[in-house]
Formats: sequence, C-alpha cells, structure tokens
Amino acid sequence: MTTAQTPQLDVQPSPLALLLLGRGADPRSERGVECPGDLPAPSDPDLVARARAAKEKLGSKVFVLGHHYQRDEVIQFADVTGDSFKLARDAAARPEAEYIVFCGVHFMAESADILTSDDQKVVLPDLAAGCSMADMATAEQVAECWDVLTEAGVAEQVVPVSYMNSSADIKAFTGKHGGTICTSSNAERALEWAFQQGEKALFLPDQHLGRNTAVRDMGMSLEDCVLYNPHKPNGGLTAEQLRDAKMILWRGHCSVHGRFSLESVEDVRERVPGVNVLVHPECRHEVVAAADYVGSTEYIIKTLEAAPAGSKWAIGTELNLVRRLANRFAPEGKEIVFLDKTVCFCSTMNRIDLPHLVWTLESLAEGTLVNRIEVDRETEAFAKLALERMLALP
Repeated sequence: MTTAQTPQLDVQPSPLALLLLGRGADPRSERGVECPGDLPAPSDPDLVARARAAKEKLGSKVFVLGHHYQRDEVIQFADVTGDSFKLARDAAARPEAEYIVFCGVHFMAESADILTSDDQKVVLPDLAAGCSMADMATAEQVAECWDVLTEAGVAEQVVPVSYMNSSADIKAFTGKHGGTICTSSNAERALEWAFQQGEKALFLPDQHLGRNTAVRDMGMSLEDCVLYNPHKPNGGLTAEQLRDAKMILWRGHCSVHGRFSLESVEDVRERVPGVNVLVHPECRHEVVAAADYVGSTEYIIKTLEAAPAGSKWAIGTELNLVRRLANRFAPEGKEIVFLDKTVCFCSTMNRIDLPHLVWTLESLAEGTLVNRIEVDRETEAFAKLALERMLALP
C-alpha cells in the first residue's frame, strides 16, 4: 500500500486575506494595516513610568490628543481630550509641537494632518485603529454613487454633506463637489447650508445622523429620505426615488451607537424609575425618538455637568466615556448607567492601549518616527476646502 504524495502548492495569501488578518496594507482603507515594531508587554508594571519618562523627554516637541472614547490608561497621558474635530483643531493650534500623537482612530489622525502645518508630523499609535463607519464609504463607491445620480438627472441638484467620521478621500470628494463637512453638533446648520445651495443632500456615511437631523431637527418626513446601498445596483433605488427624495442617506452606521435599540430604552425606564435617557444622534431613529435628550459627545458631557444632584441618567454612547462620567459625577450624587445591558466598547478605538502609546513615545524620544499619518497634497487640498466651508458656517 502506497501513500500518494501531496504536491506542494505555491499558495500565496490574497491582499484581502492579509488585510483581514491585520498583516496587509491598504492606504485607502481604515481597516487593519500593519503596525511595525515590538510592543512592550501589557503586563509590564513599569508602563506608566515609561510613558511618563518618554513624554517628559520629548517635552514641548510632542502633543498628545485623547479622544473621549479612549481607555483611562491612555487618557491620563493626553494633553487635551475631546471629540475628533475639536482635537484636530487643538493640534493645529500648537504649531510648536513637532509630533502630534493622536490617540483616536485613522480618520481623526488624517483630519489632524490636513489641519496642521507641513512641519508637524501626526502619529497614530496603532495603524489598525480604524473606524467601521468610515470604512462603509470608499472613494470608489461614492464616485459610482455620483454616476448613478448623474444618470438619474439629479446630480446637479445634489450637495454632498459628509460627517467628520469619514476618510480623507470622502472629505476630498465632498470638497470637489461643492459640499461641506459636519460634526454631530452642527449637522443641522450644515444641511441648512446645503439646501441653500441645492435641492437635495447626499449625506455620508452615517445614515442615522442624517436621518435624525433631517426628521427630528429640520421637520422633514421619513418619506423625504431614501437609503443608498453601495452594495446594490444603482444603490437599490430607482431614478424616480432619487428625483423625489430630499435626503439621500448613505447606508453606513456606527457599530457602537447602532447597537442601542428601542427595547434598551424601554428596559432602562423600567429598571431605573425617573431616569433621563440621553443618547448620541448616531443612534437609530426610533431610539432618538424615544430619548429625553439627544446630542453630541460634548453635549452629553455638558448636560451631565449641569444636571442636578440626585438625578438619574442612562447614556447611549461608548462605554469608556460612560464609565468615566459615572465615576466623575458619583460624588455629586448623580446616578449614571449605560443604556444597554450589553457591554459596548468601540473595538477599534480600544486598539490604542498603553503598550502602543509607550512604544510610540519611546520611539519618538529616540528619534525614530513611527506610524506617521500623511494625506497626499491633492486629497488634502479638496478635503481642507470642505472643512473650511464647515468652519465658515454661520
């Protein structure tokens, strides 16, 4: 009895397979890209001391930005904290800092690079810290969408409005096509401006923020909104639907805020009598409609700051922030709980941990530039144009 020899096949992983494994690189994607270098062990008891020493050695050469959704172990080293746009502007206001270490995700670091000077270098501690929402709209998909709008005869009436949570490519597309960027704080103003320029808005990439702003804040109906699905022919829409719509919503969402449900709201009202439900506008429309208060991350923080002692709050946003706020306001007698029973961290934001931050700061202190985020000149020019339109909003 003989055994057949299995031929040795020269099988190479595809670029997509490597990308999904976190070992590939795709400069036009937010998803896992290679992060070179040896990280210190997470169990190293000296990580905090090492981070402090490296940051002290760098002095004014480094400016560390910490997004609200970061872990506490990282936030403690941030020079400023805030949402993505506030942090990008804070970086631009520090021209003396040679290195901007952005503890956030990829699109945020891109925005910082767009707004800072050419002499400043923006660094992301882990290049795999992307954003699932930003990934849901690629430059190729949006260009195809514009072709669909052109064929339907409505492109000239459409003004793109792109959420800050989008790649530099999408921001550049927006600038090139006469549109503007928005944040969760000024989405209504951005859309009002868009409807002064044209008859329709293409809202990218978060359908929920677009729908909630149009219906809840601007008085449109759900029938005024259509959902463009980039994975279906013509976005899954007819030319008639595109002609009738006021809001063309991109089929994208936040993986954190999209998890909250109407059942979550109903359940917490039963569990915590007298609770105030406060949610982010990236939540689904039915969740926003059932909430008591709706607003951006900064709005959530300010609302809790102004809340009376003894008040009860259920918060629909990322868990790291909710826990931090609960601990902060506990001495004032404010009861703050997470809206859902299911733990819900932003998994990509949580890639920025203390070992990555230590490795980044120590590398920079030794004169080695790592994980630089750099937007090409043409993309930067059009993206900056879109951002400047936002900054000029009344």
